[in-house]
Amino acid sequence: MMYEKFDIDEIKFGPDGLVAAIAQDADTLDVLMAAWMNREALGKTLETGRVHYYSRSRKCLWLKGETSGHFQRVREIRRDCDDDALLLLIDQTGAACHTGNRSCFYRALDGDAPNEAPAPGDALRAVQSIIADRRINPKEGSYTNYLFDKGIDKILKKVGEESAEIIIAAKNPSKENLTGEVADMMFHVSVLLCERGLSWDDVCSELERRRGK
Repeated sequence: MMYEKFDIDEIKFGPDGLVAAIAQDADTLDVLMAAWMNREALGKTLETGRVHYYSRSRKCLWLKGETSGHFQRVREIRRDCDDDALLLLIDQTGAACHTGNRSCFYRALDGDAPNEAPAPGDALRAVQSIIADRRINPKEGSYTNYLFDKGIDKILKKVGEESAEIIIAAKNPSKENLTGEVADMMFHVSVLLCERGLSWDDVCSELERRRGK
């Protein structure tokens, strides 16, 4: 997303130099987390497309996902009517909360966790985001980068091998084994889609098109 016309000086940072930032899933509109930004964090976010925050406890800038791999990619940034709060519409890789929950807002006031069914495609979208990030930012020892380095023939070979393993697993009584093999297949298909410039969203669009027939 381009922000050439955005002027950071229009944002009203507080006396501490911070502005509240709410992260919201761009597809499901679920509120995922609340944090703080200073001028540098907002600037880095605009520059890179990856969300940066300011830690009040550590008193430093931090890139969301730098250690966990749970990056946030910006689709749109909105400001409120007073220019003193920001809404970030994002694509979230993995869990937004450090507890492992998808959202930081997973507890009700009475202490009980609300019943929340995962949004369809969240897992595949998270895996796909990590794969796409590995392609842009290679990591030493990464199996994903190994597949990309070997090229399309290696990726296709792995997809074929996983197909055969699914067939074998389906003939056996272990549901866990079959589940694992299907998960392996989905991972390798995700790599294949990324290699060819496609995504699971493209696949879902095709399924929706066929459903209408």
